[in-house]
Amino acid sequence: MTEAIDAARLALILTDLRLPAIKQGWSAFAARADKEGWPAARFLAALAEHEVAQRDRRRIERHLGDARLLPGKTLDAFDFDATPMISKAHVMALCAGDSWIDRGANLILIGGPGGGKSHLASAIGLALIENGWRVLFARTSDLVQKLQVARRELALEAAIARLDRFHLLILDDLAYIPKDQAETSVLFELISARYERRSTLITANQPFGEWGKVFPDPAMTLAAVDRLVHHATIFEMNVDSYRRRTAIHRKQQGAGRPATFATIKNVGPLSPSDNQTKT
Repeated sequence: MTEAIDAARLALILTDLRLPAIKQGWSAFAARADKEGWPAARFLAALAEHEVAQRDRRRIERHLGDARLLPGKTLDAFDFDATPMISKAHVMALCAGDSWIDRGANLILIGGPGGGKSHLASAIGLALIENGWRVLFARTSDLVQKLQVARRELALEAAIARLDRFHLLILDDLAYIPKDQAETSVLFELISARYERRSTLITANQPFGEWGKVFPDPAMTLAAVDRLVHHATIFEMNVDSYRRRTAIHRKQQGAGRPATFATIKNVGPLSPSDNQTKT
């Protein structure tokens, strides 16, 4: 009876202390400790490590849900052999984040359609989340429209400030935003607000010389490029389209054969919250 009362009291105490993992698993640890003769310090350390591990798992799942990454796009699934100009070692170093994200530096991926830019951007975002950073993946056109709505509601500054909680903002398909002056100006304000404070990852089909099609004002184009490339790592991914190569491969191998290129591999999501639709 006393043992049951003590267990009930412990459950209440652990609830008050907000230690749900220990509350759920302490009895199993206690049974093992009794069986193997653990000293008290080892038992307490095992409980604390279990709580920390579960908190990390819940944090990663929560941040994956917020990030809205492309499902199934991982570094393991990316075909580095098809993009020889991209160093896998360099990418893996970037995934640690502490050499650039804590400085508000940027990453820019430039290349034609189908070259794996979005895949690589999302995969880097996933690795960064696993390393403790917060990431948001968004199609540039969708985010610009939301910011434009915020401007009309006199809430643009607040909307941009809310994006500050993300250490890395991934803006996918920069070139596909509308060419309206008002809409491109909110994009410029976003870039300016994050400059040297928060990191931005850009994917774009056009080289910098063509960005005048995105920012119709030449002065705005120059200022935007200047802010983005300052403290930036730039990858030029000038390769054949994976999608086109996959179509050729399927035709040569016959229907029903699994594809071999990274952008279309069927890789399962890491967790339910990672299986997000593209925004």
